[in-house]
Amino acid sequence: MVYNFSEHASIISTYMAEIRDVSIQKDPMRFRLNMERIAEVMGYEISKKMTYVSKEVITPLGVANEKVLEEQPVLITILRAGLAMHQGLVRTFDRAESAFVSAYRKHTTPEDFEIFVEYLAAPSLDNRIWVISDPMLASGNSMVAVLNALKSQGNPKRIVIASAIATPEAIRLVQQHTPSNTEIWVGAIDKELTAQSYIVPGLGDAGDLAFGVKV
Repeated sequence: MVYNFSEHASIISTYMAEIRDVSIQKDPMRFRLNMERIAEVMGYEISKKMTYVSKEVITPLGVANEKVLEEQPVLITILRAGLAMHQGLVRTFDRAESAFVSAYRKHTTPEDFEIFVEYLAAPSLDNRIWVISDPMLASGNSMVAVLNALKSQGNPKRIVIASAIATPEAIRLVQQHTPSNTEIWVGAIDKELTAQSYIVPGLGDAGDLAFGVKV
């Protein structure tokens, strides 16, 4: 299932406009903040699809019946670009455990590359809900490589992917490598992917914009 926020106007539309805007991108703190806010709102919407149980809560004046999450997800982010979105998700799921994965492209030509996963730090992942954040779902190859690395630590109960921008090609590839109940939440779907696997119009390199240009 794909949930595309650009199909309906919301406050996310404003945040998306700002992360794409070349003049606003000059402020890395603003860029990070908007990524965090996109993820925080996504987290709220994602939470509506989760399972809840009733809980009696003692108040100063009596007992209230409330709905609370049946289980906490594991919040997984792909370094370094995903860190800002991770912060937004942590604010929504503030009791969740976190996992961090490092994935990078190793180019053989400007167009050809392999994805390598060189770092994975995670709590128990088996039979858990995985909420994976990565700002750009371009070709989908990085996400598939990360999913394969995560599965070496256990099998998910359910997979939820949160991205600011995705392409149809990436969505199709991820769906081919994930169970049918996987959810993909995106701020927008951009149809063009360059030969170097950059999204157009996209926004550029999310990691560089958030944390500085890599050397």
